[in-house]
Amino acid sequence: MTEAMHHDVPTWVTALFAILLTSMILCLALEEKIHAKKSVIVGGFAVICLLIGGALGLLPFHEMVIRMGEESIELPVYIPAIDWGVVAIILGSSLFVDITSKSGLFSWIAIRLTKASRGDPLLLLVFYGVMTVFFSAVLNNVTAMIIVGSLTGVSLKRLGIEDKLLGFLLIEGLLTNVGGLLTLISSVPNIIVGNAAGISFMSFFVRAAPYVLVAMAATLALGARLFGIRRLATAEEVAEAATRVAAFDENDGIDSAFAFWFGATMLAAFIATIAAASVPDTLLNDLGMGYVALSFAIVMLTRYKSTADRFYQALDWDLLAFFAALFIVINVMEHARVLAAIGRLLQPILELGEASGPMVLLISSAVASSVTDNIPLAAMLAKILGDTGIASDSPYWWSVVFGANLGGNLTPIGSASTLVAVTIIHKNGLAMSFATFVRTALPYAIGQLALAALYLWWVS
Repeated sequence: MTEAMHHDVPTWVTALFAILLTSMILCLALEEKIHAKKSVIVGGFAVICLLIGGALGLLPFHEMVIRMGEESIELPVYIPAIDWGVVAIILGSSLFVDITSKSGLFSWIAIRLTKASRGDPLLLLVFYGVMTVFFSAVLNNVTAMIIVGSLTGVSLKRLGIEDKLLGFLLIEGLLTNVGGLLTLISSVPNIIVGNAAGISFMSFFVRAAPYVLVAMAATLALGARLFGIRRLATAEEVAEAATRVAAFDENDGIDSAFAFWFGATMLAAFIATIAAASVPDTLLNDLGMGYVALSFAIVMLTRYKSTADRFYQALDWDLLAFFAALFIVINVMEHARVLAAIGRLLQPILELGEASGPMVLLISSAVASSVTDNIPLAAMLAKILGDTGIASDSPYWWSVVFGANLGGNLTPIGSASTLVAVTIIHKNGLAMSFATFVRTALPYAIGQLALAALYLWWVS
């Protein structure tokens, strides 16, 4: 605890920073309207918050000194505010996934599944749905939607069933947020909440997997029904589809057999090592998942050692800068007692007990994440829950995880992957307005949230 946290902060100061926080969230919600990147929006607010916080004496400048024997290192006040473990996970994972995708592994999986379906629309929907959830779990939601959405458009047109494309793309977009629940590294809110709660990789997977399987099956069943996606009815249709599928070649995107198998091996090793890093009292656990992600990225970069800079250029630096600035803003808000004030507002929900409280928090966080970025929401709620000392196995943590991820299915701006899905829909010449998305996606989102509420009640 800092000195600023020990002493009372004037109410007007807390109110001032609460207005700044609200303004930042509003700007993030209107990101496209104001034509500004996330990093610029949050970076600007970070500069303002640091300046005002320093002028009002809220920041612990005198505590930013690390003493090592007779020597000491003085750090800028904003450096310790950043959760460098989260930044390392995102940086390393992004590099690793980008390089692995160059091997043709992901397109190979997609085409193999297409051939396994023999062109049957319902089987293809199920296979592509499972692939979407898997890719969202081991990659990230946006990357998964880009890969699966692009391949879906090509596959359905070549199979002559492009009239089903809207249903496929919408269902895949919704499933990215379901798949984003499967592992600790599947989505950024998972990483933030998992780190704050001290949930291990394997514990997260074991708790989330049953829900993901049920929600995926329910989403696919509802999607097939609402969009009229059915099995092939006649022998002629089956034969024609089989002929079309035979023209697919899964090896088209593979330039090197060595690169393909190396990528596949490293992906399996990456998942296994990330899981091993969650085992307490081990060297990997001490080094952290960020170390594992960065180490695998370096190993993959050795193959492209002379052209590694092109992968650095392709990194989502906007996302990384956004995170760094966001952590700074959240830290200043903590010193200004804004988080404590929000925590007091949440106290009635926490006092409801674990029978009903987590469900109320689930719905609240889902609604909030549907209209604004789920990352600052997850960061704030994780910090508040952490400060209240709630145990890592409490369903309250899972309320935030489920709400932050599934809330993205309520609106097209609720998550980056649903926004990508709508973009791909438009690129294929299909109509999908904001209101149409909400009206179409609402049954799925309500069903997924209802299942999440039942699951929280069951595990609590």
